[in-house]
Amino acid sequence: MQSIFSTYLLPLSLIIIMMGMGLSLEKKDFTNIYKYPKPALTGIIGQILLPLVTFLLIGFTSLAPVVKVGFILISACAGGSATNVITHMLKGNLALSVSLTAINSLIILVTLPLIVKLSLQYFIGVESNIHLSVYNTIANILFTIIIPILIGMIIRHNFFRFAIKTQRPLRVILPLILFTVFAVIIFFEEGTNKGISNYLYLVPWALLLNFVSMLVVYIVAKYIRLGGKNNFTISIEVGLKNSIVGIYVAESLLNNTEMAMVAVVYGSITFFSTLFFGYLAKRIELWGFGYKKLI
Repeated sequence: MQSIFSTYLLPLSLIIIMMGMGLSLEKKDFTNIYKYPKPALTGIIGQILLPLVTFLLIGFTSLAPVVKVGFILISACAGGSATNVITHMLKGNLALSVSLTAINSLIILVTLPLIVKLSLQYFIGVESNIHLSVYNTIANILFTIIIPILIGMIIRHNFFRFAIKTQRPLRVILPLILFTVFAVIIFFEEGTNKGISNYLYLVPWALLLNFVSMLVVYIVAKYIRLGGKNNFTISIEVGLKNSIVGIYVAESLLNNTEMAMVAVVYGSITFFSTLFFGYLAKRIELWGFGYKKLI
């Protein structure tokens, strides 16, 4: 499953992306999260409860049991760097998005194995112990998220005019880098590109799960009045999943290609549906403020 793409190209691209996003962040952006923790707590709770929403959505359908487990698995994954990129594109609360990505990536060390084990027992009647590496997860967060963002913030602090000039082109460059690398991994890496046409029937279900998860979180965020940017930022973070983790767990730890294909399909299409939902949600937030320019 591992290749030069996922082993070297993906981490390098994430480092570049995070460094680029760090150019638009300042220390106060993160301190505000701790001063006003409600948005972050909402995003964390949304991540933990999403598998339950997924179960209610697909648990009683005619889908094959192994496919149902695959959807539970992908819903139990944290948001990845793609959520940060979309938030950056839409000028959402980037500091909140980055913080939720890091925190939820640690939380799933406990929640993901438990959720997948319960879903395997319920849908298939088998038990399987899943062990995610704490060391590798922490190292990944540190070297591909925290340190690159800190470097970008330091550059912004010392070369402020340069950082400002780069913001507009980076909103185009960074998504292109991420999409290109993810496309290479999903469609060309050995083990994930076999017979994808046989799983196109999963597309409507993936879009439904993606849309419902974002809509539920968005409605909750609106109801408890988290604020415009926070509303769609949290929705993006909960709705878009790190499909690379889902593929790894299904293929390498559970040795089940069919489950992995659920993550492949989900990761292939939900970047665009999440971007579209985020765009619409932002327009709703700006409704009535007289903004002629959205982005």
